[in-house]
Amino acid sequence: MCGIVGYIGKRKAAPILLDGLSKLEYRGYDSAGVAVRDEARPAVVVKSVGKLINLINKTDNGNSLNGNCGIGHTRWATHGAPSQINAHPHVSGKCSGNGSETVESEVVGVHNGIIENFQELKEKLIRHGYEFYSQTDTEVLIKLVDYYYKKYQGGPIDAIAKTIVRVRGSYALEVMFADHPGEIYVARKDSPMIIGVNEGESYVASDVPAILKHTKNVYYIGNLEMAKITEGKVEFYNLDGDVIEKQITEITFSAEAAEKGGFEHFMMKEIHEQPKVIDDTLKKYIKNGEIDLSEVGLSDEDIKKFSQIYIVACGSAWHVGMEAQYVIEEFTDLQVRCELASEFRYRKAKYDKNALVIVISQSGETADSLAALRMAKEKGMKTLAIVNVVGSSIAREADYVMYTLAGPEISVATTKAYSCQLVCGFMLALKFGEVRETMDCFETMDYYIDELCSIPEKMKKILDDKERIQWFAAKYANAKSIFFIGRGIDYAVSLEGSLKMKEISYIHSEAYAAGELKHGTISLIEDGTLVIGVLTQSDLYEKTISNMVECKSRGAYLMGLTEYGKYDVEDQCNFAVYVPKLDEHFIGSLAIVPLQLLGYYTSVAKGLDVDKPRNLAKSVTVE
Repeated sequence: MCGIVGYIGKRKAAPILLDGLSKLEYRGYDSAGVAVRDEARPAVVVKSVGKLINLINKTDNGNSLNGNCGIGHTRWATHGAPSQINAHPHVSGKCSGNGSETVESEVVGVHNGIIENFQELKEKLIRHGYEFYSQTDTEVLIKLVDYYYKKYQGGPIDAIAKTIVRVRGSYALEVMFADHPGEIYVARKDSPMIIGVNEGESYVASDVPAILKHTKNVYYIGNLEMAKITEGKVEFYNLDGDVIEKQITEITFSAEAAEKGGFEHFMMKEIHEQPKVIDDTLKKYIKNGEIDLSEVGLSDEDIKKFSQIYIVACGSAWHVGMEAQYVIEEFTDLQVRCELASEFRYRKAKYDKNALVIVISQSGETADSLAALRMAKEKGMKTLAIVNVVGSSIAREADYVMYTLAGPEISVATTKAYSCQLVCGFMLALKFGEVRETMDCFETMDYYIDELCSIPEKMKKILDDKERIQWFAAKYANAKSIFFIGRGIDYAVSLEGSLKMKEISYIHSEAYAAGELKHGTISLIEDGTLVIGVLTQSDLYEKTISNMVECKSRGAYLMGLTEYGKYDVEDQCNFAVYVPKLDEHFIGSLAIVPLQLLGYYTSVAKGLDVDKPRNLAKSVTVE
């Protein structure tokens, strides 16, 4: 949630901050603000409500603000409604609320996360004479820094350290102090933050795309760590105030990878990038015709020891786990349970210490998934992360890491990251089956690897025929409810297809296991209701068709999604969509593409903001 940027160097800060925020607007867009200062003048804070363009216009693209040191924020509201007074940055003194003022306060800062005990801290500060102008937990955090800074006079690092040991929750905190010009201070716990450096300039951001055009050299700040940032230099500290050493990391993808590249929306660009990034991810782990997990850190001995697998994830990553669950259980002798991270972390179940917990997350910072990983480790279970962001919290803390090569994903609705996670799940299933000797023979393994490697080219064929989906989406853009049904792997695909529809088109959409329709759901079917059946599993095909026909007899309009060759689907469905033939264990990776396109074109037909759907943020870093 929320986007944070910071800059200090020789150039004018405000235009750089605004450009960085524009790359992070998918993280929050209720309001935005910047604070800029230089050696001679106090900070100037400018804030606006709504999308970032309002702040850009208010500051003449930053040109009206002088100063070479600054911080910025784009907000996704948690505490306090979206408003100018609740927008960041916040200050330790009083605030007029007009959204544009020079700040004489000692401390000005921005924050991503949630401070759970903010009310308790607020009452403490009120007793010490502090007044509050907003409803945010961030204002409390900034004023607590100010309180400790003035009380102990130990300097910024000391004040921040005393603050963060008092707060409960998550934070990526970025502050400037009035009597420390040319310096930015940061601290982090469970919310993402990176620091970039390049030839006398330093940058702060909550995600890589914000600073890619300026530098590829970044530091990852760890939990309960702080940093002092000056021009081209960063010093890191632990809670005791001792200096700690950090290794710099080079970002491998280009700045252009985070641009639209001629597409109208990031989502469509990322849908079209799927063949390449899937191919890249497959080639990372398939070498000389064999699946090689040495880079993951998993040995054959490790694989043989596991007694069970838990897959833990949120949102689309959970749908990946649902699909991978079917494939792993068929290829191996292992029982697999796929659970929502937000439920798994609070269960009181008795877990097998010999189990493997697979945590799936694009950002590697998803709050519930990270907490679930930590709980699993506390209970003695081994953890494997499937993540897209190198150096992310989940990647650093897991016992084994399987990186996807999706590159930066900007659209809130995931597409290419989902697809890369899915092929990683398939490769794990095959490797586990091979090592545990539950696969039939090596000829079978060769066949499956060939099928996996054929996915990118077959996906391109689907994208070449997307106009039919566009036509159909325009026809049903005003639908009130859409139901997706399927069985087995098709049910897992339906879950993701339904999510794509609801999150960007705002049409009520649900996915159901087809066999459950008669247990209540069919009562919602009426004339014109769109029912989409996913029909890629041969042994379940007729059963799902039968369920669809029951819906049709009650007035539903049917769309069937199946593979080429099963043309009898047209006898029962009003509209049919086909994908190339692929082994049925893996065909879900193709079946999801028409559903991604359907969600996209429906949103476009309704004139909605495809990349930044309302009330949603790209990375959920708070509960």
